[in-house]
Amino acid sequence: MKLDYIYHSGFAIEADGVTVIIDYYKDSSETEYNKGIVHDYLLGRPGELYVLSSHFHPDHFNREVLLWKAERPDIHYIFSKDILKHHRATREDATYINKGDVYEDPNIRIEAFGSTDVGISFLIDLQGVRLFHAGDLNNWHWSEESTPQEIRKAEGDFLAEVKCLQQTAPSVDVAMFPVDNRIGKDYMRGAEQFVERIKTTIFVPMHCSEEYKGGNAFREFAESKGCRFLSITHRGESFDINQ
Repeated sequence: MKLDYIYHSGFAIEADGVTVIIDYYKDSSETEYNKGIVHDYLLGRPGELYVLSSHFHPDHFNREVLLWKAERPDIHYIFSKDILKHHRATREDATYINKGDVYEDPNIRIEAFGSTDVGISFLIDLQGVRLFHAGDLNNWHWSEESTPQEIRKAEGDFLAEVKCLQQTAPSVDVAMFPVDNRIGKDYMRGAEQFVERIKTTIFVPMHCSEEYKGGNAFREFAESKGCRFLSITHRGESFDINQ
């Protein structure tokens, strides 16, 4: 099984006869529109194709994905219900799920968990591998700007969502989780709390755009908790995630 980094929080999972694209925003080419690992390879990869979007924010959902159906009429779209609510897609375009809902077919199982922003996060069971994509679930606070009360609320909300996940998935094989240094000096706090509570075999930073150094700085802490850490260095990078 392979994990492909597309851009920002966008990833693809390549399994035997199955491809899963999550939170597509832009393709991996830095210079050409609609060029890169998705358009040049993944859309033509044989087998079942699933496209997941955790919420309507434009850095996690690009309506262009709906055009892919012309090329792949067999595509499966699984979107957070807020995408429908915000009129970013129609009821006929996708299967919509909320926190607590499950999408399951003979190839894949996808359970929706909560977020501390908008939409959902994804727990994916695929061919014996359990993967978690956080969407915008994180301990979001700007310690230099937020009030103590705001910080406490952000942390309480986040830890409640992690506890809910922990009850179903005390461990995951792969976690894709925000490590975004734009939020200030405590930007790793949510990731630290996550790996302290959820046993994570492979940790992958995301929501970094091109700021790979900030995301990759989490390596030391992740490895101290027994994680294999995947450092991202460029768009379109692929990793072998076989255990």
